[in-house]
Amino acid sequence: MHFVVKVFSEIIIKSPPVRKRFIKQLRDNLRVLLGSLGVDIDVQRDWEKIEIRCPAASEQVIAQVSDVLARTPGIANFALLNDYPLGDLDSIFQHTLRHWRDGIAGKTFCVRAKRVGKHPFTSVEVEQYVGGGLLQHSEAKGVSLHKPDVIVPLEIKGERVWVLTSKTQGLGGFPLGAQDPVLSLISGGFDSTVSTYLCIKRGLRAHYCFFNLGGRAHEIGVKEVAYYLWNKYGASHRVKFVTVPFEDVVREILEKVDNPYMGVTLKRMMLRAAEKVAESLEIPALVTGESVAQVSSQTLVNLNVIDRAVDMVVLRPLATMDKGDIINLSRKIGTESFAASMPEYCGVISVNPTTRAKLHKVEFEEGRFDMAVLERAIEERRAQNIDEIVDELDADLTVPVVGDINPDQIVIDIRHPDEQENNPLKLDGIEILVIPFYSLNNQFNNLDLSKQYYLYCQKGVMSQLHAANLKDAGHLNVGVYRPEPKSACAI
Repeated sequence: MHFVVKVFSEIIIKSPPVRKRFIKQLRDNLRVLLGSLGVDIDVQRDWEKIEIRCPAASEQVIAQVSDVLARTPGIANFALLNDYPLGDLDSIFQHTLRHWRDGIAGKTFCVRAKRVGKHPFTSVEVEQYVGGGLLQHSEAKGVSLHKPDVIVPLEIKGERVWVLTSKTQGLGGFPLGAQDPVLSLISGGFDSTVSTYLCIKRGLRAHYCFFNLGGRAHEIGVKEVAYYLWNKYGASHRVKFVTVPFEDVVREILEKVDNPYMGVTLKRMMLRAAEKVAESLEIPALVTGESVAQVSSQTLVNLNVIDRAVDMVVLRPLATMDKGDIINLSRKIGTESFAASMPEYCGVISVNPTTRAKLHKVEFEEGRFDMAVLERAIEERRAQNIDEIVDELDADLTVPVVGDINPDQIVIDIRHPDEQENNPLKLDGIEILVIPFYSLNNQFNNLDLSKQYYLYCQKGVMSQLHAANLKDAGHLNVGVYRPEPKSACAI
C-alpha cells in the first residue's frame, strides 16, 4: 500500500518555514491517527506532500487508511498507488491493466505518465504503449486525448512504477494544531456544530463549552454530538468538554430582567462565563454559531452589545451563511441527525425580544442581576477530557410520552409564565399544575410523589428534557404529555 497525500493549496503558498511547520504538523497528526489502526504504517513528508506506506496492508487496512485521510484537516486530496518493479513497457502495461480494466469499461480514457530518471523509453512512448494495450484488452469506448472520461495516471521513478488506482478529495483546510486553540460554545444544534467543524477544518483545536439549561438529558445529547465531531475530525488532539450549570442563571434572568432584554442578557452572561473558562485553559478566542439576523439576538446591533460583555475575541464562522446552507453542511459532515433531535430552549428567550438593544439599557437591566449567581455557575463548572465521556453516552433517559391523561394523573405546565398567561392550558377533569421549567427541579420534591405526573410544553421538547432529567434524579413517576392538535384546549 502506498498513498500519496497532497496538502491543501494554501499551505503550499506559505513561506518555506511556515509550510514546513504545517506539513510536519499534518504528518504528526496522521501518525497519531493511523497508529491507532494497530498496523505498522510509515508516514513521511517532503516539501509539498506526504507519503504513507504499508507493504503488507490488507484491503481492510487500505479502507481504514482512506477513511482517516478523507476526514483529516489539511489534505487537498490523496491517491492510492500500487508499487511495482519497473520492467519493460509490456510489464508496465500488464500492471496497469490489472487495476484499470474495469474502471475504463464503456468510457473514453487516456494515459498520463510522469517519469523521473533515465530510461530506455520516453513518457510519451509509455502513454502510447499502455494506452494501446488497454484499448485492445478492455471494453473501453475509446481513447480521447483532450476530454477523456477517465485519466489513467502512472508515475515512474528510477526502477519503480506506481499505478494510481484512486484519487479522493480531502477536507482541505489546515492541519489541526497548526493554529491556536479556541473554545466553542456548543448547544448541539445545527449552528454550533457546523461552526465547530469549520474551526477544526481551519486547524483550530476546538474545546467545547456547554451551558446546561435542561439537566443531564440535555448534557448527554450535546456530549454525543461533541464526541462525534472530535472523534471524526479532530481525534489527533485531546480537548476538553466543559459543562457550566446555567439553570440558576436563567432563573435569575427570567425573574429580574425586563422581557425584551432577556435574550441579549443571556448571551452576555454566556460570553462572560466562557471567557473565564477560556482563560483558565489558556485559550485566546471564543467561537459561536451565530449568523447575522438569523434570530432577534443576532442583529448587528445586538451582536455589538453582546460582544461588549467581554474583552476576548469572538469568532463567528457562520456570520454570513444562510440557514439552508448550514443545514446542508451539517448533513454532509454527519451532524444533522444529532441537531434535528436537539431541543431549542424556547422558553429562555423572551417572548417579545428587542432587535436593537441599547447598551445602557442592557447594563441597567444587568444591574438587577445578582452576579454571584453567575460566579457560582462558573465555579461549579465541570471539565472532562473529551475521550472520557463515552461511558455517559449510553444512559437510558427515555420517558413515556402520552396523548391522553387519566383523571388520577396530573399535568404540569412547565412553559414560561408569558406563554402560560397568553395561552392557558385547560383539560376537562384533569388537574393541572403551573410550574415554570426553571422552578421545576426545586419544587418537584414538594409534590405528592405517589402521583403520576406528565409535563407539558408547547413543542414537547422542553417537557421531554425535564422529564428525563427528573428520571435521572430517581423519579420514575414522570412522563410527557404531548396531545394531538385537538386533544387539548389552550385558550
